[in-house]
Amino acid sequence: MTDKVALVAGGTRGAGRGIATELGAAGATVYVTGRSTRAQRSEYDRPETIEETAELVERAGGVAIPVRVDHLERDQVRELVARIEREQGRLDILVNDIWGAENMVTWERQMWAQDLDKGLRTLRLAIETHIVTSHAALPLLTRRPGGLVVEVTDGTTAYNAANYRVSFFYDLAKVSVNRMGFALAEELRPFGGTAVSLTPGWLRSELMLEHFEVTEETWGDALEKEPHFAISETPAFVGRAVAALAADPDRARWSGQSLSSGGLAQVYGFTDVDGSRPDAWRYIVEVQDAGKPADVSGYR
Repeated sequence: MTDKVALVAGGTRGAGRGIATELGAAGATVYVTGRSTRAQRSEYDRPETIEETAELVERAGGVAIPVRVDHLERDQVRELVARIEREQGRLDILVNDIWGAENMVTWERQMWAQDLDKGLRTLRLAIETHIVTSHAALPLLTRRPGGLVVEVTDGTTAYNAANYRVSFFYDLAKVSVNRMGFALAEELRPFGGTAVSLTPGWLRSELMLEHFEVTEETWGDALEKEPHFAISETPAFVGRAVAALAADPDRARWSGQSLSSGGLAQVYGFTDVDGSRPDAWRYIVEVQDAGKPADVSGYR
């Protein structure tokens, strides 16, 4: 993929960082965007920065260009795309992973009992950002056939359709992103483009590791608090899913579909960093939600 140019919108941490890094490992030039830099944190107020992600991309073998962008600000997004056009003359892969609203989500409380401003802000961060970015970037991506758009969400279309995601605004956000992948597939098809929605499983993001008071090296200690965390995966796993899709000359077969990192691993054969293939969404349905004891046998 040394001739491919990717934009990972929302690449500061979590899945976005894993995706950017693995695209870099495949040789791509990756524009990494987000609001948190070493000079300035976003309202999310976490320590991870786009510069750190860029360093991981470079270390993996790719070329990285970190750009501070607020994806709600249309002029900033347009300037980003204009810069990609000036510097590269093309865009092959767009990953919409913008989110950054965990600290605004209120769990297990009715919608009308929640802070409305926070709820609407969640929807803007999770949905409007993706729309603004696609609106600006797709004219460049569609200049050549073969472009790929990946809408990153939480939960497959089937799972989200059948299960309430424990908060009205979170539920609406994640369902909407799945639908974006479907709708964009229809609009990209005449241009030879592919769009999908993609969900990681139970992600060992920086935030989740912090929540369980563990590190990536000691994540197994979290099983005492939450045994089902045994099915969790690193951000590299979903990153490898995107890299596999981008490298597949027949990726159009997936267009419009809702995909998972674990499901794609069964097709493409990639593994997580420990050599396993955690199939989290099948596990969640068949074990966790079914009320069975934690047992990942046959699921990773």
